[in-house]
Amino acid sequence: MSIKTQVEVVKDSLKEYPNVRVVAAVKYFDLDKTKEIVEAGIKEIGETRKDSFVTKYEALKDMNIIWHYFGVIKIPPKLNSSFIDAIDYLHSLDSIDLANAINKTRKKAEPLNCFVQVNLSGNANKTGLTETKIIPFIKNLAKYNKIKIVGLMTVVYSFDDDVLTNYFNTMKELQKEVQALNLSYAPCTELSMGMSNDYKLAIKSGATMIRIGTLFSK
Repeated sequence: MSIKTQVEVVKDSLKEYPNVRVVAAVKYFDLDKTKEIVEAGIKEIGETRKDSFVTKYEALKDMNIIWHYFGVIKIPPKLNSSFIDAIDYLHSLDSIDLANAINKTRKKAEPLNCFVQVNLSGNANKTGLTETKIIPFIKNLAKYNKIKIVGLMTVVYSFDDDVLTNYFNTMKELQKEVQALNLSYAPCTELSMGMSNDYKLAIKSGATMIRIGTLFSK
């Protein structure tokens, strides 16, 4: 099946959800295949590795792509302003240290659109903040004028539909809690959740961005 056909299959499955945005997760795709995905109609591209992100960004910068970064950003080392400025959406904000580094590094006038990463499993080996830390964390971001909390993000490790639905519904409730704070810097209108194997369940629970990778490789 061609990339164009694969893209059409995914878009067709979202006809009842016109506001859901598809972000192509291209971690395992080379530059040519990433370009092919963009040419097939997916204009939002997400990377997990910094080097690959920079390479693809530089090579495809004239294609009007919205760039997402899913990967963990470790602090230290010092962040590079050209890297941070290239990101349109960061899906992995989970520490004050990272928020501070972004705020000092970003040169663009507009704030970086950030998702706070939520660790619903409570597994200490997984990245993200646990549920009880989300609200206090977001409240502590008021002074960072280069950060805008557009939503919450999670990765769910399960193939059980009931478990998945429970996690996704929990994310929706967390989003409502953040929105109830009425913070100008944290409108939290987005939910980044759902991947190739579970995105249909995620959108039923309110996902506004889904991260599709495997489906574009078949």
